[in-house]
Amino acid sequence: MSLLKLENITKRFGGLVAVDKVNLEIQPGELIGIVGPNGSGKTTLFNVISGVYTPEEGKVIFDGTDITQFPAYKRAPLGLGRTFQIPRPFSSASVRENVAIGAMFGTLADHVSVDGSLEIADRYIKLVGLEAHKDKEAGGLTPVEKKMVEIARALAMKPKLLLMDEAMAGMNPNDIDNMVQFIKRIKEEEGIAIVSMVEHIMRAVVGLAERVMVMNFGAKLVDAKTEEALTDPRVIEVYLGRPHDEKTWKSEVWKEEKDSDG
Repeated sequence: MSLLKLENITKRFGGLVAVDKVNLEIQPGELIGIVGPNGSGKTTLFNVISGVYTPEEGKVIFDGTDITQFPAYKRAPLGLGRTFQIPRPFSSASVRENVAIGAMFGTLADHVSVDGSLEIADRYIKLVGLEAHKDKEAGGLTPVEKKMVEIARALAMKPKLLLMDEAMAGMNPNDIDNMVQFIKRIKEEEGIAIVSMVEHIMRAVVGLAERVMVMNFGAKLVDAKTEEALTDPRVIEVYLGRPHDEKTWKSEVWKEEKDSDG
């Protein structure tokens, strides 16, 4: 059984169709990327999955349960976690307290004490490499450190599926490579499925995703293994705005990967 199944998801804002009849299935433990140009509907789709928006049409099925009408706070205890492109920690609370909140409202919500939540927080703070900062106020951290706090908080929820919204936005190439390896590691160690939304960082898509769904004008354009998706002529035309030689595009897409090795 699929962990997440989207059936003909459609979301409108007035006369604008932001997501247009999107179907998608995600299996337990899968790591996929959702990509597409600006305005393609990626963020809206994420918001539908996580419960920020309710679709006008279609169903969101999570772990066998129809959660289409569930608000976000009811989805978290079922095992649906999310990070945001711009982290918004509780600035005056410590890193440890921020992460413990995830444990309190995740899949262990009815089974964990405050002390137990803090113990869970310690584990994930160590996992993301912020042990030296655990007692600091989260508002005083660097942007990259705040991203790691948000990831630790999401992991403390013990999710079955983690939605990662632009986790690598604004990072330098070295931080991107480190984040890619980190995401792959937590996927294996935690045994969770991860959906990562990535805009234009091809080195991240290539290094991270086993499979890619490409969106354009709110619709699913391609859903395939990463290399197959990124060399599809339709995807090439969407990104470049014109037909393009597949061999040249492929060398451009993979160029960052090669450069990062040198």
